[in-house]
Amino acid sequence: MSEMISNDMVINGSNIPDTARSRFRRKCTQEVWFGMFRGAVAINGLALFIIVGYMVYYGLPAISWDFLTGQPTEGGLAGGIFPCIVGTFYLSIGSMGLALPLGVAAAIYLHEYATPGPFMRIIRLCINNLAGVPSVVFGLFGMAFFVASRDLGGLGMGVSIAAGCMTLAVLILPVIIGTSEEALRSVPDTYREASLGLGATKWQTIFRVVLPSAMPGILTGSILSISRAAGETAAIMFTAAASYNPTLPSSIFDEVMALPYQIYSLSVSSTDPEATLPLQYGTSLVLVALVLGMNLIAILLRSHLRKKLT
Repeated sequence: MSEMISNDMVINGSNIPDTARSRFRRKCTQEVWFGMFRGAVAINGLALFIIVGYMVYYGLPAISWDFLTGQPTEGGLAGGIFPCIVGTFYLSIGSMGLALPLGVAAAIYLHEYATPGPFMRIIRLCINNLAGVPSVVFGLFGMAFFVASRDLGGLGMGVSIAAGCMTLAVLILPVIIGTSEEALRSVPDTYREASLGLGATKWQTIFRVVLPSAMPGILTGSILSISRAAGETAAIMFTAAASYNPTLPSSIFDEVMALPYQIYSLSVSSTDPEATLPLQYGTSLVLVALVLGMNLIAILLRSHLRKKLT
């Protein structure tokens, strides 16, 4: 009889020790949170699958060799998109070529040389705020500073590849500085101490020890920056993009067609948007493929560097 009462007490939980109860509650809480995280991942994955599937379904019929290698016709509302592909590639690579060295150099100064204090905190706050500024603001800045004539206080570049690359470089610079500084911060201080202890100078330590160790993280920031630079419309609308220019640029001071602006033009300039719908989705699909291709190159390079470090 007493054994039955004891079993009932165990089943009802009155005889469970406090440590067992707290362990059970923690496990239930953990499962609930893990379930929410899995649900969030599933929702994001489903949304991505739907968006990509939608573009593939409507855009794949428009993809052809003539579409990828041909020149635009009828004011850019028909024909191919080869000048747009070339223009997007020029703007993306040009902006990265300008922003990456400047961003890494700024991150090195902020983390390795600058003295901590209120002034540095203000600078980092400004960099973080610039990363959240809408791209149209950078576009207006680029138009006023790079495109406008010297009589109006600008550099007088006009609407050109050079002005677009510089505007995009300013746009992605805060992201590169932030990710590069985080990558430098992740390098253990023991690496620096060991290098300095062997007689290396501070610059030799940074160049030969710290930077190679931080390079995978720096490339992560460059991947994010390439994606943003290639997909920007507002920033190049005022500085580099032309709605219709079927010829390839001959210098960096020529205006150029670009895939994001071409999608915008197809959406708003056509008198019959339904007729250009396959071209819109086809151009969007090519833009996504181009961004993924550039990201894949950066990811492979990052993986190679990580293998060398290990």
